[in-house]
Amino acid sequence: MTETPVPNTFSSPRNLFTSADMSTDPPNVELGTFIDSHLSPSVAKELIATAQALVGSPGKGIYATDESPEAIALLLAPSEDSDEHGNLSVSENENLERRKAWREAAYEAVPNEHVSGVILYSDTLIDHKLGTILSNKGIVVGVRANGELAPLPSSPFEFIVQGLDDLLSRLQAARAAGARFSKWRVPIACTSVALGLPSQLSLDIQAETLATYAAISQQAGLVPIVEPDVEFSADADLARSVEVHEKVIGKIYSRCREYGVLLEGSVIKPSYPQPGLKHPSRQNTTAKEIALATASVISRSVPAAVAGVAFLSGGLPTPVAISYLSAVNNLVNSSSSNSPFSRLPPLTFSYGRAIQGKALEHWSKGEKDSMKRAIQEACQACSKAARGE
Repeated sequence: MTETPVPNTFSSPRNLFTSADMSTDPPNVELGTFIDSHLSPSVAKELIATAQALVGSPGKGIYATDESPEAIALLLAPSEDSDEHGNLSVSENENLERRKAWREAAYEAVPNEHVSGVILYSDTLIDHKLGTILSNKGIVVGVRANGELAPLPSSPFEFIVQGLDDLLSRLQAARAAGARFSKWRVPIACTSVALGLPSQLSLDIQAETLATYAAISQQAGLVPIVEPDVEFSADADLARSVEVHEKVIGKIYSRCREYGVLLEGSVIKPSYPQPGLKHPSRQNTTAKEIALATASVISRSVPAAVAGVAFLSGGLPTPVAISYLSAVNNLVNSSSSNSPFSRLPPLTFSYGRAIQGKALEHWSKGEKDSMKRAIQEACQACSKAARGE
């Protein structure tokens, strides 16, 4: 009696949302780069095209609107709606309507000549279906992929980022809803050497997490934006911040290589190296010094194959975030041809608060027209900075 063959349940599933590979050209020739065998050429081609659309146009960057519902509700709530502990006293339905109205107005205001992509929180994309406002303007829609933070047991001042378990299904749902890229943030503590953060364990965990995420994101057909957010609240000086940035970014790409991540179809969203708020040099460090440190970190640690760099503002005041971006691009533009800075990938922005901070103030006062002008002016200023102007 002949036994029925058991199907191979471990074969690699193709992406559910991309077309079949119909080209007769050798895939590596058509794509202009060598791809690993586990990647579908059609998926790789789309990932590369999307990454280039996000960071490849001079002066265009990304608007980050992926705050959690709780975080944006607090930003939108009038002061009388919060108790002494900061808890909101209004209904969830009212919070929902406030968030939705704000997002709609912001997305209608965002200028497509300065903004290439917008990062959405999952409920904004899937439940409220607001991504179409952006895609109808030719802006690429993205989604926040990371979950919430949990303390690292052996180091209570460091964190694990949750959300990998069901990531593939969530990102496939996001793609079906119109997303074409995703973003995952990990926080990196940074102190003086004496205080000892970040720990080696934290660096290993965060690099592993970002590489795992990036591979799964590409499996779902979405360009991954890896975001190592090195915080600056402690006592690190600029040299220490540079050291930590180089170390963590190097580890991320070491793990990405192990996971077979297509670097040409990916973007990195790092913080600017800078002294900590508790270091005495903080007030005297210039934008030019930040630019030199930033360009040095990128040239030493980001592989040339990566599509581009979109810096986070990380709570910096809008003028400061813009000055840092302008200074680093000005440095690149003025570098000689034999300088490593002349060979850097595109350097642009992925700002949230630096774009919408002033607009939120107008919105809370009911000044809708002023709110829209504030977003447009901030995006224009960021665009100029991305050109080094």
